[in-house]
Amino acid sequence: MQMQISQEEVHRLMLYENTRRVAEAHYNKNPNDADNLTKWGEALLELSQFQNVEESKIMMNDAISKLKEALAVNPSKHDALWCLGNAHTSVAFMTPNLDEAKRHFDEAAELFKKAVDEDPSNELYQKSLEVAAKAPELHMEIQKHGFAQQAMGAGPATSSNARSSKSKKSSDLKYDICGWIFLAVGIVAWVGFAKSNLPPPPPPPTR
Repeated sequence: MQMQISQEEVHRLMLYENTRRVAEAHYNKNPNDADNLTKWGEALLELSQFQNVEESKIMMNDAISKLKEALAVNPSKHDALWCLGNAHTSVAFMTPNLDEAKRHFDEAAELFKKAVDEDPSNELYQKSLEVAAKAPELHMEIQKHGFAQQAMGAGPATSSNARSSKSKKSSDLKYDICGWIFLAVGIVAWVGFAKSNLPPPPPPPTR
């Protein structure tokens, strides 16, 4: 599937592709470097947003595998826990089967809780855990309104816009790296499609 991406997105694509290559090369020298495995998983998760649906799923599963390897080396690595939670949430939103999606949502919530336990002062982890509780309901709404396929098709372009907006408001690099595909594919796409079917709001009253 071809899609138009901005110059900024081209730069990001090159950056994360380079990160992936460097991580893979380093892995061949030291397969037990948890930091490197986490960077590899993050890069794969980011790169997945530039693929079509099937390729994106494959890349997300690869990201999950790398992040699990990182946690096998260091089970308390909170950034790997958080990013793995994002990966499971992303897979869930791309899974039409409700039972299978719920399994990924539950896994994500557990991972976010562990990340909070390891780093209680991290507001991003806390927010992720709070929003994760609403994910299954949002998934059902997407399926009910028939926006799932549209959302998945619009995922990369929509997520790029969401990330660009967030990058202006937040200096948290990891928030930008993982991109919260959950928010991009789920909330942004669903609300965007919903609004497109509604009449514009009335102008505010003049005083």
